[in-house]
Amino acid sequence: MNFESRIDLQDLNEAVAAIKAEIGKIVVGQHQTIELLLTAILADGHVLIEGVPGVAKTLTAKLLARTINTHFSRIQFTPDLMPSDVLGTSVFSPKLTDFVFKKGPIFSNIVLVDEINRAPAKTQAALFEVMEERQVTVDGTTYPMSLPFMVLATQNPVEHEGTYRLPEAQLDRFLFKILVQYPTADQEVDILRGHHQRFNMTDAIAGIVAVLSAEQLTSLREKTRQVHVEDKLLEYIAQVIAQTRTNKSLFLGASPRASVALLNSSKALAAIRGRDFITPEDVQELAPVVLRHRIVLTPEREMEGITPDDIVTQILQKVEVPR
Repeated sequence: MNFESRIDLQDLNEAVAAIKAEIGKIVVGQHQTIELLLTAILADGHVLIEGVPGVAKTLTAKLLARTINTHFSRIQFTPDLMPSDVLGTSVFSPKLTDFVFKKGPIFSNIVLVDEINRAPAKTQAALFEVMEERQVTVDGTTYPMSLPFMVLATQNPVEHEGTYRLPEAQLDRFLFKILVQYPTADQEVDILRGHHQRFNMTDAIAGIVAVLSAEQLTSLREKTRQVHVEDKLLEYIAQVIAQTRTNKSLFLGASPRASVALLNSSKALAAIRGRDFITPEDVQELAPVVLRHRIVLTPEREMEGITPDDIVTQILQKVEVPR
């Protein structure tokens, strides 16, 4: 069906295609992960990326940051990392005879937090304020972040020795939790072929060019916010979230922040796909990545091998889809 869009999405779609093309020069496959990362950027949300070692979690995040002409920093979380190593600290300046705040690596536009569950709770808690309010308060002084600001965090789901579980308050601040899977056999052949033909990975990464400026990203986000949402779809999102709070398989349901996250990300996904309105299918597609880290299974269901995604699927089947 042909329709005339009420919002000019041509520049948005061109930017998305250009970013995908740049990342695709090095990363093979991972199309869903890349699309979800772009959705999160347009929805102004943070992303938790989970996958076993070696599936290009960190590489994809670094390449995404290179395609946007903004500042990028990487923080490797370790067990001995302190909050001041992330946020910054006040140091005495003999020249000024006063303390001067030295900003930490969190003061950037796109921040990659590698192995976020390696650091203890006090260091993880240092991210609470900056992820929610886009500001850092140190010694009674508040320092606003320069926009855009986005945290991309990675973690390994299989190795738990020397790790610290992320608190629910931390998890709730992530828009998405993306699960990165192994490549297919054909994709792995392409990976090997690329490494065989590409002698220097550092030069290849340096060859990735920025295709989007901070100002352009702000403009695209504004267009995303204008995507039309019918009242019945707002009710649909609210019903899906409400079901997580009454489901007997869940110890903890989703918060109102999850409702907002599902709405904003659905608008961004619709815009990426060239529509100025969201559909129930957008909500259904994004519900697992929005909710899987926000809901907590009861111990009985965990012992049965049930996953959060299974519960989300059951809820989506139960709630009537608006037409």
